Amino acid sequence: MTLNRPKTRRPTIYDVARQAGVSPSLVSLVLQNPVRVSEKRREAVQAAISDLGYRPSRAATTLASSRTKSIGLVIDDYRNLWFVDLLRGMESALTEHGYQVMLADSRPGENRIKEAVDGLLAMHVDGLVIAAEPSPSMLSGAGVPTVVAGWRDGVPAGADLITNDDDGGGAMAADHLLGLGHRRIGHLTGSGGAAAHRREGFRARLQEAGAEQRIVGDAGGTSEEDGYASACWLLDNHPDTTAIFAANDTMALGAFGAIKARGLAVPADISVIGYDNSTLAKSRYLDLTSVDNRSDLVGVDVANALLARIQEPATGPQRRLIEPTLVVRGTTARRVHQA
Repeated sequence: MTLNRPKTRRPTIYDVARQAGVSPSLVSLVLQNPVRVSEKRREAVQAAISDLGYRPSRAATTLASSRTKSIGLVIDDYRNLWFVDLLRGMESALTEHGYQVMLADSRPGENRIKEAVDGLLAMHVDGLVIAAEPSPSMLSGAGVPTVVAGWRDGVPAGADLITNDDDGGGAMAADHLLGLGHRRIGHLTGSGGAAAHRREGFRARLQEAGAEQRIVGDAGGTSEEDGYASACWLLDNHPDTTAIFAANDTMALGAFGAIKARGLAVPADISVIGYDNSTLAKSRYLDLTSVDNRSDLVGVDVANALLARIQEPATGPQRRLIEPTLVVRGTTARRVHQA
């Protein structure tokens, strides 16, 4: 008599092959590169995988293909909402190819970012995405395809750069406020590549229009606290300011606090425009006018560029700009009276 014992053994690739009526090597091919398998056989293997509850061993896949199917992403501030859409875009493009994203958060400073990079390389990631401020020498000898996401002060030699056209976005914000009749416009900015490009695009457009430039914080950070402190200084030293352009939506939130603390209202007294079109900007409470830098598309392009470099490592570095758009909401209004 045979006893029915509960199954405790994990299903293997051989079990999947037996049930699907194919070879183990074909099952492996379906897992790694399904487009190379006929639809009929692919569906049979996928049905067997689902029925058996098979989960491929990542370690075994690594040994077989010399790839871990993992991508390392280094960011420098998890509070920055820009990274949320960037990661969403990356994952949408990487998941269909079987890749997973491993995230490392670092603080400003070359040593901290280098530690994050070294940690990911120790895990044998197949590629790196740097969304932080690297030094040109940081990635020397890394040995994996690398893409830099967003403007940075230094782009390592040989790395791709995929970013938003921040110069154009800064000019777009200036054009919007100038078009509403504002001429005394403050800009809350910070250090770093993206902030610098947004600042320069904004500054150039105001200079062309002959409007006064009031730029604060170009050596600081871009957090809500930084936005609040810079807006306080701006409004205390230039109380006739009628509009504020913040380098990102988080800084704009800080500006709201400074404006409210002085008994002023948005947009009746001061118009405010942010950058990134993040979830903050879209909230019904803030209803913030913002430049949409399409960070989701940046993420998709970053992933595609990295996949291309993994397939063809000798490919030369590329640079691509994603065109921003302006989303007008309730925090900007026409300036009717200005002396």
